[in-house]
Amino acid sequence: DVQLQASGGGLVQPGGSLRLSCAASGFDIDDYGISWFRQAPGKEREGVSFINVGRKFYADSVKGRFTISRDNAKNTVYLQMNSLKPEDTAVYYCARAPRLPFSLWRAQTYYDTWGQGTLVTVSS
Repeated sequence: DVQLQASGGGLVQPGGSLRLSCAASGFDIDDYGISWFRQAPGKEREGVSFINVGRKFYADSVKGRFTISRDNAKNTVYLQMNSLKPEDTAVYYCARAPRLPFSLWRAQTYYDTWGQGTLVTVSS
């Protein structure tokens, strides 16, 4: 079965850090673009970051604070989140795109498999 398993969420104080993991099974992450999206309460889901064949993209709101990476040996994509803010509070999802124009990495219609989400809460 093709699956994505997101984990690593939790409660963290403002200014703190978390690392999210997206473990893939049933396919090789090297063959796909992988993104992190998030959905805050009462808001639409938005793209956070994307990685594929060495290309990385970030939403303006997280540039300089979040870093996306992947470990091909573990078939896992990570999202290192530093300097967290209350507005980063959301459910974070990872998703797979078979192919897409890089400029459209935020377009959710290109993604065919989604993880179950992991909740990140930034609060004092």
